[in-house]
Amino acid sequence: MHTDASLVVEFLNTVNVEEGADLLEHPGSWREWAAGHALTANPAAEARAARDALRASIGDPRLPGGSVDVGTRISLTDAGPALMADDVVGAVFAACTRLVVRGDWIRLKICPADTCLWAFYDESRNRSRTWCSMRVCGNREKARGWRARAATG
Repeated sequence: MHTDASLVVEFLNTVNVEEGADLLEHPGSWREWAAGHALTANPAAEARAARDALRASIGDPRLPGGSVDVGTRISLTDAGPALMADDVVGAVFAACTRLVVRGDWIRLKICPADTCLWAFYDESRNRSRTWCSMRVCGNREKARGWRARAATG
């Protein structure tokens, strides 16, 4: 089962900066990814514009901010009104909206390591996590900083 946060993070990470891979460049893989989430794949250009705008809004320094309009619907279910969508972009934006309403939007972050830029959901109590992985990116960046200080000192 996917949570709102996991759906958004997985969508944001359909691009892998470190490996130079973009799932949206492969129509079959993109449709398979969408089907694996029980959703319909949007056209790649539409999905890329939405993904890039979302990544920029949470801190990807490579991308300019932008606005994207997305169609969703509100359905009355047994549990009450629910924001719904059938395609990937609509479902991701509906998930983002629910994260905003719950106050969890600020937990979506982009790893600041230039070679990584992986999206992640900060589950720390005080929302202070910086790196996607302290063992990999955080350690690498701290070692770089130490070497730079040692070279000048």
